[in-house]
Formats: sequence, C-alpha cells, structure tokens
Amino acid sequence: MSNDTIKTRVPATARKGEVIEIKTTIGHDMETGQRQNASGQTIPRRIINKFVCTYNGKEVFVTDWYPGIAANPYMAFFLRAEESGTIEMAWHDDDGSVYTTSSEITVS
Repeated sequence: MSNDTIKTRVPATARKGEVIEIKTTIGHDMETGQRQNASGQTIPRRIINKFVCTYNGKEVFVTDWYPGIAANPYMAFFLRAEESGTIEMAWHDDDGSVYTTSSEITVS
C-alpha cells in the first residue's frame, strides 16, 4: 500500500435511534492489473475488494469493490445508533491483508 493512512469520522455521541453518518477513507494504490511497468510486464492486480463495518460485532454495512474503484477510496454511509459501543471498519485487500480501525460511540 502506498499510504497506510486510514481516516474516519464517527460521532463520539448520539441519541438512541439517531441516524448518524460515518465517513472514511483509506490510502491505497488500487492497482487494476491492466497496466504495465517500464519493462512491459503487467503489474499484478491489487485492490481493496471488500469493506465491512460492524457495530458491537454485528455486520451493519458490507460492500464488494472492483477495479473501477479509485485509488484512496472514500466511503460515506449512515447507520442508526442504538447502543453505546464500538464501530469497527475493515478493508480486505487482494493480497489477503486486512486493514482495520475502530471508534467508540456513546449513545444516550
């Protein structure tokens, strides 16, 4: 990965039942496998192929990604805050790597 930076924006607090917006980006080259290097050899495909968000261990948002996704992909999505806990995000790479981050949210 060219830049292993993960940035997220998760509200620290929310009211029970409130719909909150989660924003996140990950630094990644997203190599499609269709380009060639200076020697004419094909650069192997290496993309983030899956994104999973869990809320207190339960999957709440899952997406499959394909070569058309831009480098350093950005995501924004909504979820309903029902209880205090942990929101974890995981990006799955073609090479088997999984990049994760988590945020705590307090629901009142």
